Amino acid sequence: MYSSFFYINVYVLEKVYSCFMSGISLIQVFLALLSGGIVGFSLGLIGGGGSILAVPLLIYLVGYSDPHGAIGTTALAVGINALLNIVPHALKRHVNFRLGVIFSSTGVIGVYLGSELGLMMEGRRLLFLFSLLMILVAINMILSKKENSSKGFQVAKNSFLKLAGAGLGVGFLSGFFGIGGGFLIVPALTTFSTIDIVQAIGTSQIAVSSFGFLTAIRYFLKGYVDITFTLLYVVGGIIGGWAGTYFMSRIPQSTLKKIYAVIIFLVALYMLYMNIGALSSK
Repeated sequence: MYSSFFYINVYVLEKVYSCFMSGISLIQVFLALLSGGIVGFSLGLIGGGGSILAVPLLIYLVGYSDPHGAIGTTALAVGINALLNIVPHALKRHVNFRLGVIFSSTGVIGVYLGSELGLMMEGRRLLFLFSLLMILVAINMILSKKENSSKGFQVAKNSFLKLAGAGLGVGFLSGFFGIGGGFLIVPALTTFSTIDIVQAIGTSQIAVSSFGFLTAIRYFLKGYVDITFTLLYVVGGIIGGWAGTYFMSRIPQSTLKKIYAVIIFLVALYMLYMNIGALSSK
């Protein structure tokens, strides 16, 4: 009787697996969970790099063959993970909701405008140009000596327009390149307000989730979102996000800033290497 019950349950599980993961191997499931964990850890630790890591991981590690599908799928996963990461950051008082809303409100407009223009350009050329931008951001983070110590919402007089403008610009770049933009959001928040990098990382999750969801909606309408891989990324990302948040509060801000810049720089070099051929292609 027990053996029959066992085989029935195995049969049911196999049917469920075949329905939701048709064409996906168990090793791909594991690698997708691992990739989601890496993305979530990145979002939780440095507030960015999630979507930049998500796409190459899905394509080159997991083996997902469609670049457009990878962008749409990871955009949705990064958006969900960033939304969930708001909770642990908020519990540690690292989220400034008012600032995040101000930044995101104009940012979503920029995402829409940027995505319209980005869809007109060949994907590999976009990635090549974007890698150059990443290098500039990393160098700026390393050379910058600005240290913010404020813990509250203390945006200087007349800075609301600067914040809104920064949100619009970062949103445009995020939409143009099809990424969440966390590694651009954090420097923008620390530049145009007086919050420190820890609060900027927590607050950036609001904008990352907003930008990710808007990008995912555009790709979903074109049939470029794989729900199965999205869910796998989200599950892995939840665990990675909480782990990243845990370590973030235990690392000095100066060290965190250097780690953040180094990760951006290394990813940029990899993207340059992978997309250098786009310059010679017609």
